[in-house]
Amino acid sequence: MNRRTTALLSAAIVTAVGVAAAPSASAAPRTGARVAGATPDPFYRYDGGKPLASYRPGDVLKKRTLNYHVFGIPTPLKAVQLLYRTTDAQGRPSANVTTVVRSPHGDGGKAVSYQSFYDSLSPEHGPSRAIAGDVSLGGAIANAESLILAPLLAKGYDLLIPDTEGQNADFAAGPEYGTNTLDSIRAAGRTPETGLHASTRIGLFGYSGGAIATNWTSALAPAYAPEVNRQLVGFAEGGLLVAPAHNLKYVDGALAWNGVIPMAVIGVSRSYGIDLTPYLSAKGLAVVKELESGSIVDALGRHPGMTWKDMAKPEYKDPNSIPSFVEAVNKINLGRAATPTIPGFIGQGNAGWLEGTFNTPPGIGTGDGVMIAGDVRALARQYCANGNDSIKYEQYGLLSHVGAMPYWAPRAMAWLDDRFADRPAPTSCGRIPVGNSLEPEKPTVTP
Repeated sequence: MNRRTTALLSAAIVTAVGVAAAPSASAAPRTGARVAGATPDPFYRYDGGKPLASYRPGDVLKKRTLNYHVFGIPTPLKAVQLLYRTTDAQGRPSANVTTVVRSPHGDGGKAVSYQSFYDSLSPEHGPSRAIAGDVSLGGAIANAESLILAPLLAKGYDLLIPDTEGQNADFAAGPEYGTNTLDSIRAAGRTPETGLHASTRIGLFGYSGGAIATNWTSALAPAYAPEVNRQLVGFAEGGLLVAPAHNLKYVDGALAWNGVIPMAVIGVSRSYGIDLTPYLSAKGLAVVKELESGSIVDALGRHPGMTWKDMAKPEYKDPNSIPSFVEAVNKINLGRAATPTIPGFIGQGNAGWLEGTFNTPPGIGTGDGVMIAGDVRALARQYCANGNDSIKYEQYGLLSHVGAMPYWAPRAMAWLDDRFADRPAPTSCGRIPVGNSLEPEKPTVTP
């Protein structure tokens, strides 16, 4: 395909998003589109005869090629989907799916691993399902992200799009997001149909939930997948979750983003095999049941003003009084993870009041409505202090979480372009304002 064909393809993606968003199209999926949850797809299950543990992380278990869909509408673009062996949050062998989309004028030499911000508690909402033609409310984000992917394809980048949360939808389990992404890259390089190989140079790109995956991928790569780390040119991320226990306090009582509280309860419980329901009030149990297979679309603004105290029994009004909770949130605190060895670009909004979050808890401060600017600054400073002086940090004082994304994205793409072009990475080290403490949470005893 030439560049004119790619431009037409990009236009087709934009048109598909617009048509699918129109009232007449959103009332029902197109004929032939698979509705999420209607029919279980056997592609997502490992059903081989050998134990899953006998495969190496990144080994391919199944593969298929299909048309790339946007809101159930097929485009001419082909996508290769892989079921591969990876590792879950508890270190156990698991199977996950990734999608590889080849640029019409790429040569396999450069690729972007795009980590979606689909943020859901249902595996049916993952990007691979949307690409395969599933239509669902929870999958709307993964479909709309095609608008971000089209420019990358037009620039000649092949794309890797992992289901970062895995096939149990382990929401907010950052280390699992990272292993899923690293093994996605391994799997793609071991599959001839993708055109990718061990020498393909790869950039990491993600916002919000995708930033969780992007940062954990870059932090885990040197130890978990050193051969992949050598392929990475840099990571670009925005709207980052650093210390989840802080975020629960920040969004407490917010008008919209407090829906993250029950999602985190479910995700942490699921990821680490713990049961937090004994600590919840009747209201908390009802909200958790309501959201156990929901997405961020279901959670936002659903219970405005709701707090952790509303969800918990009186004796557990402080979440740190729950030892298993403290143990789990410390495992997903990026401040305790290794420092990436590759250049990084980090953007962070700081006008959370625009999205109905007015809290400024002591030691936590302000953020973009859901993510905390002081935490992100502290992480960037930590990376600089630990010897990675190729960290570029930008803070957007007048932009909220949703508003910062369209400003950050083209800047992040341009930054990645420069890394692939081998230009010197810019640095903000020495100029990043002081942030928050990222020390582990400590258990408390409620009287």
